[in-house]
Amino acid sequence: MRPAIRGPHSALVTLALLAGLHGAVLAEDGLFNIRQMTPEVALKAAQAALADCRGRGFQVSVAVVDRQGVLQVLLRDRFAGTHSVAFARDKAWTSASFKITTTQLAEETQAGKPSSGIRALSGVAAVGGGMPIEAGGNWVGAIGVSGAPGGDADELCAQAGIDAIADDLAF
Repeated sequence: MRPAIRGPHSALVTLALLAGLHGAVLAEDGLFNIRQMTPEVALKAAQAALADCRGRGFQVSVAVVDRQGVLQVLLRDRFAGTHSVAFARDKAWTSASFKITTTQLAEETQAGKPSSGIRALSGVAAVGGGMPIEAGGNWVGAIGVSGAPGGDADELCAQAGIDAIADDLAF
Protein backbone atom coordinates (compact mmCIF):
# COMPACT_ATOMS: atom_id res chain seq x y z
CA MET A 1 0.00 0.00 0.00
CA ARG A 2 1.34 3.44 -0.91
CA PRO A 3 1.71 6.05 1.84
CA ALA A 4 -0.70 8.98 1.58
CA ILE A 5 0.72 12.35 0.63
CA ARG A 6 -0.19 14.89 3.33
CA GLY A 7 0.41 18.52 3.90
CA PRO A 8 -0.31 21.82 2.17
CA HIS A 9 1.33 20.79 -1.07
CA SER A 10 -0.26 17.35 -1.38
CA ALA A 11 -2.58 18.42 -4.18
CA LEU A 12 0.34 19.85 -6.16
CA VAL A 13 2.41 16.71 -5.64
CA THR A 14 -0.50 14.54 -6.73
CA LEU A 15 -1.03 16.66 -9.87
CA ALA A 16 2.68 16.52 -10.66
CA LEU A 17 2.69 12.74 -10.31
CA LEU A 18 -0.35 12.40 -12.53
CA ALA A 19 1.14 14.78 -15.11
CA GLY A 20 4.36 12.77 -15.06
CA LEU A 21 2.49 9.53 -15.64
CA HIS A 22 0.44 11.10 -18.40
CA GLY A 23 3.62 12.51 -19.99
CA ALA A 24 5.22 9.05 -19.94
CA VAL A 25 2.23 7.60 -21.76
CA LEU A 26 2.35 10.37 -24.35
CA ALA A 27 6.08 9.88 -24.87
CA GLU A 28 5.52 6.19 -25.51
CA ASP A 29 2.85 6.99 -28.06
CA GLY A 30 5.32 9.24 -29.88
CA LEU A 31 7.83 6.44 -30.41
CA PHE A 32 7.75 3.02 -32.01
CA ASN A 33 10.00 0.02 -32.24
CA ILE A 34 11.07 -1.58 -35.49
CA ARG A 35 12.82 -4.81 -36.29
CA GLN A 36 15.66 -4.77 -38.77
CA MET A 37 17.86 -7.42 -40.30
CA THR A 38 21.38 -7.59 -39.04
CA PRO A 39 24.14 -7.11 -41.62
CA GLU A 40 24.98 -10.80 -41.20
CA VAL A 41 21.45 -11.89 -42.15
CA ALA A 42 21.37 -9.48 -45.11
CA LEU A 43 24.72 -10.86 -46.28
CA LYS A 44 23.46 -14.45 -45.90
CA ALA A 45 20.45 -13.64 -48.10
CA ALA A 46 22.63 -12.01 -50.75
CA GLN A 47 25.12 -14.89 -50.77
CA ALA A 48 22.32 -17.46 -51.09
CA ALA A 49 20.74 -15.57 -53.99
CA LEU A 50 24.11 -15.27 -55.72
CA ALA A 51 24.84 -18.99 -55.20
CA ASP A 52 21.41 -19.93 -56.56
CA CYS A 53 21.96 -17.85 -59.69
CA ARG A 54 25.44 -19.32 -60.17
CA GLY A 55 23.93 -22.79 -59.91
CA ARG A 56 21.58 -21.85 -62.73
CA GLY A 57 24.50 -20.54 -64.80
CA PHE A 58 23.73 -16.83 -64.30
CA GLN A 59 26.17 -14.07 -63.40
CA VAL A 60 24.26 -11.47 -61.37
CA SER A 61 24.40 -8.67 -58.86
CA VAL A 62 22.40 -8.90 -55.64
CA ALA A 63 21.36 -6.03 -53.38
CA VAL A 64 19.71 -6.22 -49.97
CA VAL A 65 18.19 -3.10 -48.43
CA ASP A 66 16.62 -2.41 -45.05
CA ARG A 67 12.95 -1.51 -44.59
CA GLN A 68 13.62 2.12 -45.58
CA GLY A 69 15.43 1.07 -48.75
CA VAL A 70 18.93 1.84 -47.47
CA LEU A 71 21.52 -0.47 -48.98
CA GLN A 72 22.91 -3.08 -46.56
CA VAL A 73 24.68 -5.49 -48.91
CA LEU A 74 25.68 -5.46 -52.56
CA LEU A 75 27.39 -8.41 -54.26
CA ARG A 76 28.41 -8.55 -57.91
CA ASP A 77 29.56 -11.79 -59.47
CA ARG A 78 32.78 -11.48 -61.44
CA PHE A 79 31.17 -11.54 -64.90
CA ALA A 80 27.89 -9.80 -64.08
CA GLY A 81 27.10 -6.88 -66.34
CA THR A 82 28.08 -3.44 -65.10
CA HIS A 83 24.47 -2.27 -65.33
CA SER A 84 23.35 -5.05 -62.99
CA VAL A 85 24.81 -3.32 -59.91
CA ALA A 86 22.55 -0.26 -60.10
CA PHE A 87 19.59 -2.29 -61.34
CA ALA A 88 19.78 -4.79 -58.43
CA ARG A 89 19.87 -1.89 -55.99
CA ASP A 90 16.93 -0.18 -57.71
CA LYS A 91 14.90 -3.38 -57.67
CA ALA A 92 15.52 -3.86 -53.95
CA TRP A 93 14.72 -0.19 -53.22
CA THR A 94 11.54 -0.32 -55.30
CA SER A 95 10.33 -3.46 -53.55
CA ALA A 96 11.07 -2.02 -50.10
CA SER A 97 9.42 1.26 -50.99
CA PHE A 98 6.19 -0.18 -52.39
CA LYS A 99 6.19 -3.39 -50.30
CA ILE A 100 5.39 -5.61 -53.27
CA THR A 101 7.46 -7.56 -55.75
CA THR A 102 8.75 -5.61 -58.69
CA THR A 103 6.90 -8.06 -60.94
CA GLN A 104 3.64 -7.00 -59.26
CA LEU A 105 4.62 -3.35 -59.57
CA ALA A 106 5.32 -3.85 -63.28
CA GLU A 107 1.81 -5.22 -63.73
CA GLU A 108 0.15 -2.46 -61.69
CA THR A 109 1.98 0.38 -63.45
CA GLN A 110 1.54 -0.55 -67.10
CA ALA A 111 0.64 2.21 -69.52
CA GLY A 112 -2.98 3.24 -69.17
CA LYS A 113 -3.31 2.09 -65.54
CA PRO A 114 -3.98 4.66 -62.81
CA SER A 115 -0.56 4.07 -61.20
CA SER A 116 1.46 4.20 -64.43
CA GLY A 117 3.11 7.46 -63.37
CA ILE A 118 5.05 5.62 -60.66
CA ARG A 119 7.44 4.42 -63.35
CA ALA A 120 8.59 8.00 -63.88
CA LEU A 121 9.95 8.25 -60.32
CA SER A 122 13.72 8.20 -60.01
CA GLY A 123 15.07 4.79 -59.02
CA VAL A 124 11.87 2.82 -59.67
CA ALA A 125 12.53 -0.53 -61.34
CA ALA A 126 9.29 -1.95 -62.70
CA VAL A 127 10.69 -5.30 -63.82
CA GLY A 128 10.94 -8.64 -62.02
CA GLY A 129 13.72 -9.45 -59.57
CA GLY A 130 12.90 -7.35 -56.50
CA MET A 131 11.12 -8.93 -53.55
CA PRO A 132 10.17 -7.64 -50.11
CA ILE A 133 11.45 -9.49 -47.05
CA GLU A 134 8.88 -10.01 -44.33
CA ALA A 135 9.25 -11.43 -40.84
CA GLY A 136 6.42 -11.99 -38.40
CA GLY A 137 4.07 -9.71 -40.30
CA ASN A 138 6.66 -6.91 -40.44
CA TRP A 139 8.50 -5.62 -43.50
CA VAL A 140 12.20 -5.81 -42.70
CA GLY A 141 13.76 -5.10 -46.09
CA ALA A 142 13.96 -6.26 -49.66
CA ILE A 143 16.27 -8.09 -52.04
CA GLY A 144 16.96 -7.29 -55.67
CA VAL A 145 18.69 -9.46 -58.26
CA SER A 146 19.77 -8.37 -61.73
CA GLY A 147 21.63 -10.09 -64.53
CA ALA A 148 19.79 -13.35 -65.13
CA PRO A 149 18.04 -13.71 -68.49
CA GLY A 150 14.74 -12.15 -67.46
CA GLY A 151 13.04 -10.83 -64.37
CA ASP A 152 11.41 -14.18 -63.63
CA ALA A 153 14.84 -15.83 -63.32
CA ASP A 154 16.09 -12.94 -61.18
CA GLU A 155 13.07 -13.45 -58.94
CA LEU A 156 13.80 -17.17 -58.49
CA CYS A 157 17.27 -16.29 -57.20
CA ALA A 158 15.87 -13.56 -54.94
CA GLN A 159 13.42 -16.08 -53.47
CA ALA A 160 16.31 -18.43 -52.75
CA GLY A 161 17.93 -15.61 -50.76
CA ILE A 162 14.77 -15.05 -48.76
CA ASP A 163 14.34 -18.77 -48.16
CA ALA A 164 17.91 -19.00 -46.83
CA ILE A 165 17.15 -16.53 -44.01
CA ALA A 166 13.63 -17.65 -43.09
CA ASP A 167 14.78 -19.34 -39.87
CA ASP A 168 16.89 -16.31 -38.91
CA LEU A 169 13.84 -14.06 -39.19
CA ALA A 170 11.33 -16.29 -37.43
CA PHE A 171 10.17 -14.78 -34.16
